[in-house]
Amino acid sequence: MNKNFSLESLIARTPDISWSIEIHDLSTNTTAFSLGATQVLKTASLAKIFLLIEVAARLSERTLAADEPIDRRNVPKVQDSGLWRYLKTDILPLADAATLVAAVSDNWATNALLHRVGLDAVQVRSERLGYPETVLADYIRDDRGPAHPPTVSKGRASDWVDLFARMHRRHLVSKHVDAQVEYWLGTGTDHSMVASALNLDPLIHGSAPGAFGIYNKTGSDRGVRADAGLVMGRNACSYCIIANWNPDADHVDAVAEIMHAAGDLVRTLVAGKKDGA
Repeated sequence: MNKNFSLESLIARTPDISWSIEIHDLSTNTTAFSLGATQVLKTASLAKIFLLIEVAARLSERTLAADEPIDRRNVPKVQDSGLWRYLKTDILPLADAATLVAAVSDNWATNALLHRVGLDAVQVRSERLGYPETVLADYIRDDRGPAHPPTVSKGRASDWVDLFARMHRRHLVSKHVDAQVEYWLGTGTDHSMVASALNLDPLIHGSAPGAFGIYNKTGSDRGVRADAGLVMGRNACSYCIIANWNPDADHVDAVAEIMHAAGDLVRTLVAGKKDGA
């Protein structure tokens, strides 16, 4: 079956969903699929990656230390994604807080690290990297009012695909910084979207013989699903898929089906197989 046709036909059934999609084959430096790739959409937690990049850069510069204590009592408690709110300790080493952000998109750890490095610095980082419209716009908040930015994170698929390709080639910030962020993102446990097609154990990446490798970040909110990352097999492929819809509508199942179909295409590309093989 032609994977592109399958993906296109599924998307055609979702006129009420806005999409920003790009899938790039790094082995041939060609775009395998693109739809609305430059459209800026809400991305929930996706731009927490820029926080990880800023933290990794400061670790590399030695203006931060991996064992520096990060105290969550310095910021308000936030709910939803994460594990720290279930733990007893109020203080974690900085590197452990960053790992929680990457592994389980920890909201409390995100805000504690933002308190330490500054939201402005994270936004400057994304702009200097060449992504002024793909940005972490705010702290994580349980209640987002009219005085706050309307969304915590926004961006376009083409930016995220470019970022992951540069990171993979160690051309984003530096070899050390890129490797550190890749290492953190490699702990990610959310395989509910594109990565679902890879059939990996989300708790032990690469545990099966011949398994694909992946590092990615996802974002989920009412009316938002986003997944961006890089998959490695015989070849490598960077991808990003963002879906936005009316939060009062129930499109989660349709979006999940399309995310999985996109994962099938990515799997075919990194396995080095032809369409229909």
